Amino acid sequence: MDIEKKRYKRLPVWQKADEMAYHVYVETKKFPAEELYGLTSQLRRAALSVPTNIVEGHAKQGKKVLKQFCNIALGSLAEVEYLLEFCLKVGLFNNSVYETLGSFRDEVGRLLWKFYRGL
Repeated sequence: MDIEKKRYKRLPVWQKADEMAYHVYVETKKFPAEELYGLTSQLRRAALSVPTNIVEGHAKQGKKVLKQFCNIALGSLAEVEYLLEFCLKVGLFNNSVYETLGSFRDEVGRLLWKFYRGL
């Protein structure tokens, strides 16, 4: 792929969203096998949806389309927030993991809103 098409990698919002998704993957590897098709899959899908929607929107032509994909990413981020809380509630995360992932989620939220409003 042409370097020019990977400009999204320079976006701080994408970098932080990618980092959040990575950490979600690391932590969900610790979930019990019975959650593979439940919370593991759901949380991973939601977390990956944030950076992938930024990438897809960035690859399209025009700010209006990018804004639409960022809106989808914001929805996925809200899903991540709920799923993190639920994982804490059912004991899949301890407070430390929840706080760490929650910090990533909060930072991605701030950056994504700023990026979205700037389009």
